[in-house]
Amino acid sequence: MCDDFRKHHPMVTRIAGKRVNCGHTVADMPFDPSDPAFVADPYPTFAALRAKAPVHRAEKLGLAVAVTHAACSEVLRARSLGRIWSDATPIEQFTSFNLLHRNSLLENEPPTHTRLRRLVSKAFGRGHTERLRPWVDELALRLVEDLASAGSGDLLATVAAPLPVEVIAELLGVPATDRPLLVPWSNAIVKMYEYGLPEQARAEAERAATEFVTYLRSLAADPAPDSLVSDLVSVRAEGDRLSQDELVATAVLLLMAGHEATVNVIGNGVLALLRNRSQWQRLVDDPALIPTAVEELIRYDAPLQLFERTATAEVTIAGYPVKPGEKIAALLGAAARDPLAFDRPDTLDVGRNPNPHLGFGAGIHYCVGAPLARVEITAALTALVTRMPGLDLAGEPERRPEFVIRGLRKLPVS
Repeated sequence: MCDDFRKHHPMVTRIAGKRVNCGHTVADMPFDPSDPAFVADPYPTFAALRAKAPVHRAEKLGLAVAVTHAACSEVLRARSLGRIWSDATPIEQFTSFNLLHRNSLLENEPPTHTRLRRLVSKAFGRGHTERLRPWVDELALRLVEDLASAGSGDLLATVAAPLPVEVIAELLGVPATDRPLLVPWSNAIVKMYEYGLPEQARAEAERAATEFVTYLRSLAADPAPDSLVSDLVSVRAEGDRLSQDELVATAVLLLMAGHEATVNVIGNGVLALLRNRSQWQRLVDDPALIPTAVEELIRYDAPLQLFERTATAEVTIAGYPVKPGEKIAALLGAAARDPLAFDRPDTLDVGRNPNPHLGFGAGIHYCVGAPLARVEITAALTALVTRMPGLDLAGEPERRPEFVIRGLRKLPVS
């Protein structure tokens, strides 16, 4: 690709040691996603990239990456860019993993996406979020009170991780005795979204997907009354209904997206608040700020750093040409710190308004579970600031080593 570029674009110059044409880095790797220092704090690197160009070529990722808010918004909204699923290979070794994604709302484009979204939205629209809201508030309060009674503990293990998985399990109608199975399955499967995954982790992802598919098929055969699975089984739209594989894929997507995003917003967000003590105190003094704080925590340290699209036709993003079949990603963490979109973007401001973050995506793939995620994060923050106003760090947090899904392993508090 580098030779082709030089052949067809002779006006290549060098800026700060990188080959640049029309403002775009074309060959050099703009960051190393396996570098622990970068994973610990990618935002200075993102700022340097934004200063050079809105789109860069990331050779180690094998795609272009958009780093400004405007360019990322284009990537997410352009109809010539879609979620075009490519099976994990060798195909015979990833039967269940590929089944989940071939039939997923997230991995399809119109007309398949339109059909799936219509059916899933109709099932979700039967009042599940509002039905669960009081239950979520009570659950968050109970988890926080357990932490308060202990005096200290790991916020991830005691509040942030159990809250969303219990909510999704309740939504799907998973019996209490089976709920401990869900997080290990989710954690293993989402590892496949990282780059350079070792073979053992890939095999574990397929094994988890197989077990999850088998479990959900049995759950769908006899769903709990009033559960989302029950509604997904029964929902009809224009004489259409979900196939069993589509139902299973939808349930898995809700767990993985709902659990991974919410646990990491709570973990990353509380850490940010405790390191910006004045903002924590603002919430303690005025809990009415919690709704805007939720949006700010999603923006400030994005739980999902990168989201891919594939060109279905030739398209130009911020002056960068993308050919059919080529991939480009929106670096959501970079977009969230763009000074052209946010005033003082590196400052945590729980009263920030407006806040046009892209944390739930944009366009036709905007997160269908966003309202429920907001309910969960609001409940957790409300319980923490009202029951534990003196919350503080009790040790050094431990960050997960992955780049795409950004989160913590441990957050010791007292």
